[in-house]
Amino acid sequence: MRTSSTARRLDSTAARNCFLVNQLATPGLGSLMAGRIFAGLGQITVAVTGLALVITWFVLTMIQTYNQITSDAPARSFGGLGGAGALVFAAAWLWSLVTSLSLLREAKTAGQAAQQTAPPKITGETSLK
Repeated sequence: MRTSSTARRLDSTAARNCFLVNQLATPGLGSLMAGRIFAGLGQITVAVTGLALVITWFVLTMIQTYNQITSDAPARSFGGLGGAGALVFAAAWLWSLVTSLSLLREAKTAGQAAQQTAPPKITGETSLK
């Protein structure tokens, strides 16, 4: 693991992989892979908070459903908790989307700069005859 807080330069393949992990696996994990420690930890924290709210909503709803089946418990709505959790998780996902797009843009810019400074390619053909 890197100990410095500076983001490393990524090539286009690594940036794409970080993008895919951020968007399809866990918001923030791809940012951490790219060396964006603050953004990655923030995104993971917000995503886990949203997930915890959704799980809490689900557990409370299941407890209420069980109590209504076994006894005559009054009905209460916990929908606001689930909706809030979904919004918090969506915020983490959008934050990771912004970070992922910036990673792709930086990798593209760095790749173009590297191509401009690269020496010309040598081919096997010779022009001396």
